[in-house]
Amino acid sequence: MTERSPQFLRSDARDNRDRILEVARATFARDGLDVTMREIARRAEVGVATLYRRFPTKEALVVEAFAEQMATCTAVLDDALADPDPWHGFCTVIEKVCVMHALDRGFTAAFVSAFPSAVDFGQARDQALRSLAELAARARETGKLRPDFVVDDLVMVFMANGGIRATSSASAVAASRRFAALLIQSFAARPGARSLPPAVRLALLEPLQG
Repeated sequence: MTERSPQFLRSDARDNRDRILEVARATFARDGLDVTMREIARRAEVGVATLYRRFPTKEALVVEAFAEQMATCTAVLDDALADPDPWHGFCTVIEKVCVMHALDRGFTAAFVSAFPSAVDFGQARDQALRSLAELAARARETGKLRPDFVVDDLVMVFMANGGIRATSSASAVAASRRFAALLIQSFAARPGARSLPPAVRLALLEPLQG
């Protein structure tokens, strides 16, 4: 929990809080969750004490930074469940969420991390997984989703998709869409019905430093 609700903060404190969150979102998206709190404070141009006053733990900062992305993920699933064609809804979830995760390394890590004290975030994730399980069950009933699919398969997909490294955001999105199309074909009861998006040349990983 943060120290005080945003609506009760002074304007300067609220500005600091908003700047910290803005910097944290951008930093986590680009560099993942390994960035230190001290580095977040430096980039946000606030003191470390100010950062910890607003967000007593890194977990609190991560959860608050990704609240909007989690809400977007929930909305994608709600729309998919409302789709009269469950298989189409299932495919749409894979396509949209893969793009979200490809653009935001931090959200992938946050989604698959255990945050013991972040009850609301955990509940939102659990609800998203339950919605996904329901959507998959409906898609299986149509005969279009392979019968041995389980929700953990898609969690594994998001982990793998989060590892995409490209030279630009546009390339990351293009690569993620092709990856999603390959996955959809592998999940289909009768693969091969969809054509793949164009291939994308990806950036190689930097060599490990000794």
